[in-house]
Amino acid sequence: PVQILSYLGGVVKVEETDLKPRMGFLYPIDTHNISVFINATREQDSGQYMCTVNVVDDTIRLDKNVGIINLTVLVPPAAPTCQLHGNAVVGANVTLSCSSKKGKPSPMYQWQREPPTLQVFFPPAQDRARGTLKLTNLSLEMSGVYVCRAENQAGSKNCSIVLEV
Repeated sequence: PVQILSYLGGVVKVEETDLKPRMGFLYPIDTHNISVFINATREQDSGQYMCTVNVVDDTIRLDKNVGIINLTVLVPPAAPTCQLHGNAVVGANVTLSCSSKKGKPSPMYQWQREPPTLQVFFPPAQDRARGTLKLTNLSLEMSGVYVCRAENQAGSKNCSIVLEV
């Protein structure tokens, strides 16, 4: 563990870490509330944080003076990339793929065909975890704009691809 913030002898000390300019105590210490804040959170701020309280002349009981919290910083998906795999000719099979380089937790993907012929896809044609959509036995009517949405709890981003059969 690395100490990042302390209050000792009436002095608040913020250690030299990348958190230094972004964190501190939320309230004055004399309120007895030792909540902390972290501004401008980053993915690398995720981790386990431990609070230890030691009162002068108090008996130290290791199980009573420590609080632990796990912090997970969510990251919205980056704009995904849409690709067509295969030859878009009548009777052929193609796969549309969608992937986002960033996102925590890993994004789920949803394909849909845009109006005027709105269409939503389900397994097994669509794999939401992998971001793939398999289109089989292509026909001229399957031409259109296909949109993929990469989504997690932190947000969503889209990409699209024009399929011309």
